[in-house]
Amino acid sequence: MQELNQSTVTEFILLGFAPNPRTNPLLFTFFLVFYLLILVSNGLLITLIYQDSRLHTPMYFFIGVLSMLDVCYTTTTVPQMLVHILSKRRAISFARCAAQMYIFLLFGVTESWLFSIMSVDRYMAICHPLRYKVIMSRWVCLLMAGICAAYGVLGSLCYTFFAMRLPYCGPNEIDHYFCEVPAVLKLACADTSLNDLVDFITGFNVIVVPLSLVVIVYANIFAAIMKIRSAQGRIKAFSTCASHITVVTMFAIPCIIMYMGPGSGSLSNNGKKMALFYNIATSFLNPVIYSLRNKDVKKAFLKLMGQSRASQ
Repeated sequence: MQELNQSTVTEFILLGFAPNPRTNPLLFTFFLVFYLLILVSNGLLITLIYQDSRLHTPMYFFIGVLSMLDVCYTTTTVPQMLVHILSKRRAISFARCAAQMYIFLLFGVTESWLFSIMSVDRYMAICHPLRYKVIMSRWVCLLMAGICAAYGVLGSLCYTFFAMRLPYCGPNEIDHYFCEVPAVLKLACADTSLNDLVDFITGFNVIVVPLSLVVIVYANIFAAIMKIRSAQGRIKAFSTCASHITVVTMFAIPCIIMYMGPGSGSLSNNGKKMALFYNIATSFLNPVIYSLRNKDVKKAFLKLMGQSRASQ
C-alpha cells in the first residue's frame, strides 16, 4: 500500500489545449473575447437589476445572484487559461490547485442548487400569484440563497478533501486547463475507488437532487398551465419557464456526464470540451437568454441608456 509520505508532487502542469504557435494567438483572442463578454453582459444585468425598481422582485433577485456566480465561476479558471495559452510554463502549485478546485466547485454547486430554487420561485409565481409576494419575501429569498451557498460550501469541501488527501507521486501533468476533480484523480498514486463512491454520492446530492426538484416543480407548473383557459395566457406562462429550462439543461447534463458518468476520469479531451461548455458557454448564454426574452430587462436597459445620455 502507498504511504502518504511518498507524495512528492509539489506542483502540477496544466496541459490545457495543444500548444501551437500558429493557433495560440487565435485561441487566446477567442477566449478573451468570450470572457470579456461574460463580464460585460452579466455585469450589465446585475446593474440593471440593482438600478431599476421594477426589477426588484424575487425572480430578478435570483437572476442577479446567478449572474454574480457566473462571473466568479469563470474568473476562477479563464484568466489562468489565457495566461497559460501564451506562456511556456503552465505550472500550478499543489496548494493553488486545491484552492482552485474548491472555489470552482463552490460556485458550481451553489449554482446547481440555485436553479432548483429559481424553479420553486416560478412555481409560486404561476400557481400561487395572489400569495406570491407574501410567501417569497425578501428574507425568504435571502434564506434560499443562503441554503444554496451552504450546499456549495459542503459539496465543494467534500469533493476537494477526498481528492487532495490522496498521494500524488508523479507524473504531474493534468490533461485539462484547470484543476478539475476527474482530471486530477487520474494522477493519484493510490486506489481511487473510495473517491469514485464519494464523488457519486456527492454528485447525486448536488446535481441529481436539485435537477429532480426542477423536473418535479415544472411538471406541476405545466399541469397548472394547461388549466389556463386563455391560449395567450398559456403561451406567456410557457415562455416564462422556457428560458430557465434551457439554462438548467445546458448546465446539468454536461455536469452529470463529467462527475457521475462511468469512467468520467478517462474523458480526457472530451472532458475539457464539456468543461468549456458548462464553465464558459452557459455563463455567456445565461444573461443573453434571460434578457433577450424579457421585456422588463429591455425597458430597464433603455431607461438606463436614456439616463446616461441625459447626464452628458
